[in-house]
Amino acid sequence: MLFKSALRAGRIVYTNDLPIYAAFDAAAVRFPGQLISDVPAALNAMLLEGALDLSPISAFAYAAHAGRFALLPELCIGSRRDVWSVLCVSPRPLEELGDATIAVTRESASGRNLLRVLLERRFGVRARFVDSDDPYAAAERGEAALLIGDRAIDALQNFPKEQVHDLGRHWHAWTGCDMVYAVWAVRRDVLQTRPEDVIAAVSALVAAQRWGAANPSRVVAAAEAVRPRPRGFYEAYYDTLNFAFDLQARAGLQRYVEELHAIGAIDRIPSIEPEPLLAGAASSTEQSSGVHRRFGPGIRAG
Repeated sequence: MLFKSALRAGRIVYTNDLPIYAAFDAAAVRFPGQLISDVPAALNAMLLEGALDLSPISAFAYAAHAGRFALLPELCIGSRRDVWSVLCVSPRPLEELGDATIAVTRESASGRNLLRVLLERRFGVRARFVDSDDPYAAAERGEAALLIGDRAIDALQNFPKEQVHDLGRHWHAWTGCDMVYAVWAVRRDVLQTRPEDVIAAVSALVAAQRWGAANPSRVVAAAEAVRPRPRGFYEAYYDTLNFAFDLQARAGLQRYVEELHAIGAIDRIPSIEPEPLLAGAASSTEQSSGVHRRFGPGIRAG
């Protein structure tokens, strides 16, 4: 009998993944496979290359390669308005960045292309993006820089408020929509050959999301153990984020892919509907009362 290898699944290395993955760390939910942590851009590449079977993937990378993937139901990383962890730090407003050079993190495809969409489509300006291994240092030198994840949160706390431009807020002010930065997807070849394993993984991820929503204090404690922040920060931060791939989030993702197509970043507008075969895995996971609630009333940035 041939040994079947464990399903290889990606995990984002930032603290913004903990409302889903803390359940696995706490052994409250068992993931039926191997979890591999890395930054979003690396997970994108591994999924495309076949080094991962299933993973969170940036919304841009999904849109660019949608034919190779099936979308998982229920899960995303997005924002209804502010996001706090996808920022352009600049002494000048976004609308004044025409012909500017912007140091861009190599870790994100969605954030980079969201900034491009905002500059070109909302403000009518074009900037020059330069890949940087340390965009935070560029921001400290007074240069425009795109930051994501925990380094973006560092900038939010350390730079003058007028220099920190929240891309989620700009997107919502322009479109009135949610923004989706990452979705969960499985390679279609894996879904075809190992449907039972994929369904088990989806069930575990959805159960983990629901555990996180029902146990916010434990999620916050896990985040504090990774990267301490001022008291109350993580409760407010997780309240700004949205982890439910619901109709509102899908409408925001639809607008985003349309804007990507409008600037020529993708060749065609892909479907953003979850794979029907996997819907049953999500619905069969026992519902909890906290599944789609946020982390309390939260604290909004001004």
